[in-house]
Amino acid sequence: MKFSGLQKTSLLDYPDKVASVLFAPGCNLHCAYCHNWEIATNPQPPFLQEATILEILEERKKYVDAIVITGGEPCMHKELPKFLAKLKDRGFFVKLDTNGFYPDVLGVCLNIVDYVALDIKTCLEKYEQLGAQDTNNLQKSIEILKEDKVPYEFRTTIVPELVTLQNIEQICKLSEGSKIHALQQFMPENAPDKHYQKLQRYAPEVIDEFANKLSKYTEKVILRI
Repeated sequence: MKFSGLQKTSLLDYPDKVASVLFAPGCNLHCAYCHNWEIATNPQPPFLQEATILEILEERKKYVDAIVITGGEPCMHKELPKFLAKLKDRGFFVKLDTNGFYPDVLGVCLNIVDYVALDIKTCLEKYEQLGAQDTNNLQKSIEILKEDKVPYEFRTTIVPELVTLQNIEQICKLSEGSKIHALQQFMPENAPDKHYQKLQRYAPEVIDEFANKLSKYTEKVILRI
């Protein structure tokens, strides 16, 4: 498996652990606000090859507890489960970030990983704006996580226009019964679409409204703002 990049140390990406973060190239969605859009939509070499990555991570074991696989969309890559197993064999905790559109790959990965973060980006009706014509696989992945024993969280980046107070109820119902749902602040600076670069972030009091609505459907709301 190959990667577009490596962040050697992160204190934010894995709850309560020091992690290294790997960025898988490519994505099935085309989010106009994506902060990793260069990796997601037009990944370019040089790529980090698996052997090199494993060698670097082995050297990092005295500094980090965990590895986070993000993207892009990692589950696009069929070799992902085998790579995750190699990380586990080396004694790392492993977290997987996914958009949920590959439930079959996700299901295999759940036998390996220690934590999953799945993005619920908006209500189902608006996923067409992100390049998805069918959301059945997303809904399957959401239910798989709810039913499995692997710790997980759902995440929603509160992008103005895409996530509104009018449709937050629909988003809430998708994650109903979940353990954790995190709300993340929108970061317009690196958006590939100029329209999104100009959007104003929601004010803290509006975010509190989102959180109050969400708290009726999930055990714990986390604000990352």
